[in-house]
Amino acid sequence: MLLTEQDLDAIAQAIGKAEQKTSGEIVCALARRASDYAYVPPLWAAFFALVSPWPLAEFTDLSAKTIYAAQIGVFIVSALIVSWPPIRLALTPRLVKKRRAERVAIEQFFSRGISGTKGRTGVLIFVSFAEHYARIIADEGLNGKISDAEWKAALEPLLTCLAQRRCAEGFVVTIDECARLLARAAPPGEEGDELPDKVYVS
Repeated sequence: MLLTEQDLDAIAQAIGKAEQKTSGEIVCALARRASDYAYVPPLWAAFFALVSPWPLAEFTDLSAKTIYAAQIGVFIVSALIVSWPPIRLALTPRLVKKRRAERVAIEQFFSRGISGTKGRTGVLIFVSFAEHYARIIADEGLNGKISDAEWKAALEPLLTCLAQRRCAEGFVVTIDECARLLARAAPPGEEGDELPDKVYVS
């Protein structure tokens, strides 16, 4: 498991404590992976199958029929090997993984109701574990009040802990950093707790 029950409780408590300092809302979301990348194995298998006849034709005396059969075998074996999740993920281009993770982060921002708070001061702390991707998305009520550099600095502890597989600790530290920024930009008001104090795991 990426997060134990104790980890989930610690993150929820950190959110509750942080929101006592601000009228902003903090939501955490963790995705095991942004996509299953199901199209990657057949693409790589097709590539290996297309390349395989050349050395067979060049360096062997095999018949065209045998080479064709070998080509089919290469496709099947390659597809099976690349279907193993670690290899499939490793062979997926980094840019593709980043864009998939970005899309899931935006989906989480809207599906968790962060854009619907009264003051539009919600913040999503998002992690996609397999892609080693993390991002903070702040609602429009915080525009101009907290700089991109400050959000980036708040995210650094989470990125560091994520690389060391200390996901829960990273969430807690980044929640505290976000609370410090929100306390200045969105001081406590009368809105109350509009969103659940929890981390969503998918």
